Amino acid sequence: MTGPTPKPWIMEIAPYVPGRSTTDDGRKVAKLSSNENPLGTSPHARAAFESAAGRLERYPDASGTELREVLAAKYGLDPARIIYGNGSDEVLHLAAGAFAGPGDEVIFVHYGFAVYEIAARRVGATVVVAPEKDYATDVDAILACVTERTRIVYIANPNNPTGTYASREEIARLHAGLRSDILLVLDHAYAEYIEGDAGDGGMALAETAPNVLVTRTFSKMYGLAAERIGWGYAAAPIIEAMHRIRLPFSITIAGTAAAIAALGDTGFVEHTKAHNAQWRRWFSDEIAKLGNAGLRAVPSQANFVLVLFEGELSAEAAYKGLMDAGYIVRWLPGQGLPHGLRITIGTEDETRGVAAALRKLAGAD
Repeated sequence: MTGPTPKPWIMEIAPYVPGRSTTDDGRKVAKLSSNENPLGTSPHARAAFESAAGRLERYPDASGTELREVLAAKYGLDPARIIYGNGSDEVLHLAAGAFAGPGDEVIFVHYGFAVYEIAARRVGATVVVAPEKDYATDVDAILACVTERTRIVYIANPNNPTGTYASREEIARLHAGLRSDILLVLDHAYAEYIEGDAGDGGMALAETAPNVLVTRTFSKMYGLAAERIGWGYAAAPIIEAMHRIRLPFSITIAGTAAAIAALGDTGFVEHTKAHNAQWRRWFSDEIAKLGNAGLRAVPSQANFVLVLFEGELSAEAAYKGLMDAGYIVRWLPGQGLPHGLRITIGTEDETRGVAAALRKLAGAD
């Protein structure tokens, strides 16, 4: 006797593999595998979280009214056009669920965030992978992939796992090249880490265009990964469609309180951004010194650096060697990067330590 048969497109999904937090032998080491905030969480956010503990028996506000209003006030948005979710992952899934299905095509870049493929395949859509140019988003390659069946284009900017960044001009050119019935999803999970004011203009596009969705998260810069709070902004018809399939209570009361408090703690955000910029630059410079050993850092605007291994030392050997030395990073053979390690910018001690370990593995010490 056989049981229920899953849909064939579900069985084609490769499950998401998160960054590890322990070694093969169970040791807890410096975790530089999940792009978490090495400085922790805003003390104001932590206090707000703890103060909400007295309401455990209550359901959260299903409409997320307070969070949406605070976000709208901070960014100058229409609160009615904000949707929230269990991390930005849920919002990305909602986009696929509302606007794609069997017979439709979903485009993303070769070295794109793994959730895009999962979200597309989950609804039975066909995955179309656009090539990149030296690990960066290639607008012309994406536009060349568009057909009459294209329904969604996912772009992470900065991109994960490469850290590369498409300029405002390139994003505008991409949007201009898409039909109005194609949803352009701009994933801004790492937008707070961009140096200067070089934003890609995505939120302005979402404000005026009928086919742009911008997603954001509290997991990275705000240090609230445990609470899974994400949100998105788009034209009213897009948000209305996504609301029809959104889980009604996907973020908690305590998480919402922490997110609202985190938005108000600009000092913590500025400190985190400055720390990341300083040590991202320092770490990339250290990797550049190992060029003779075949190591190369892809230019990053995120809170991590993708290190490529193009010499005798392989990424797999470096991954294992770093684990032995007490550092867990992200090796990504499942995303077409068997020759690369994505390394989160940690504390000063962690960043100096992982750089020293890499120097030793590369034979540069």
